[in-house]
Amino acid sequence: MGQSDIERAGAAVPVPEGAGGFFICDLPWAAPKDDMASMEHPLFTLATRPDRRILRYEHGEAMIEITPSVKGLATIHDKDVLIFCISQLMAAVNAGRPTSPTLHLKAHDLLVATNRETSGDGYRRLREAFERLSGTRIVTNIETGGIESTRGFGLIDSWEILRKARGGRMILVTVTLSDWIYRSVLSKSVLTLHRDYFRLRKPLERRVYEIARKHCGRQAEWRIGLELLLKKSGSTSPRRVFRKMIRDMEAQDGLPDYTLALVEGDVVCVRARTGFAAGEGGGPRLSPEVYDRVRAAAPGYDPYWLEAEWLRHWQASGRPPLRRPEAAFVAFARARAERAG
Repeated sequence: MGQSDIERAGAAVPVPEGAGGFFICDLPWAAPKDDMASMEHPLFTLATRPDRRILRYEHGEAMIEITPSVKGLATIHDKDVLIFCISQLMAAVNAGRPTSPTLHLKAHDLLVATNRETSGDGYRRLREAFERLSGTRIVTNIETGGIESTRGFGLIDSWEILRKARGGRMILVTVTLSDWIYRSVLSKSVLTLHRDYFRLRKPLERRVYEIARKHCGRQAEWRIGLELLLKKSGSTSPRRVFRKMIRDMEAQDGLPDYTLALVEGDVVCVRARTGFAAGEGGGPRLSPEVYDRVRAAAPGYDPYWLEAEWLRHWQASGRPPLRRPEAAFVAFARARAERAG
């Protein structure tokens, strides 16, 4: 990958002399992708002001401790940087291009792709996002790419503004992702987001969409208790306030792909919108019960990651008709677990 790649993409990106071992973000068609681990667990604060709390979450065997820098915890909006980088890398992986955890990107491209302002204030906020992402430290044993490790790391290892225009705007930025995030990309432990995700301005809306995308997927319906959703969201609101926020989201009906309904027993019912549930050509419709069968067939595997792998295999095979798609999915999961030994 060299200067010709940039020229073919029509991007006048200055590459530092002697640079190597990096990936150039030059894929404007890349679909938004998010890593499954951070969709499952609340790694980002929903606060809109500097949040300097030390957070600790435990769910099952997963443990997460998140420590801020003096700049505060990384926010759910700061995550746009990671989503942009993951999206570019996954598009390259799917196209058979070489990748690297160190990426060169044009700040303007990132701002446009994530529906951010390209004003001077937008560039300033982007720099602050880099600072919080690199300063926030995480200790966890969450599995990524089939490997469980207890370790500490930043969400990005480093960042550097390589050039500035006369007006002070950053032109080219180098970002090095943590091994933990990069491993998610290489193992394809990611899910596609609706592009309107970046139009969601309220932090809780983004977080609830992530949880719905991870757990409901293309199922017609998925349910979760309000108390558990509160915990998984990372919200600090009291339960009664959180309940009101969910009811407001239900009334506004602004989430891409999904609708919400707070039903009897303080249960949140997430339903995939009709076109999305049917797959829109993306895959067969599955019942909620199939994921329990997959867990039994492939113990220790994330059934939603397996679903993504199965759909990729099905699409690569030419999308053959499936008389019993759920049985095919379970068989695929069992075979994957048996091959891993």
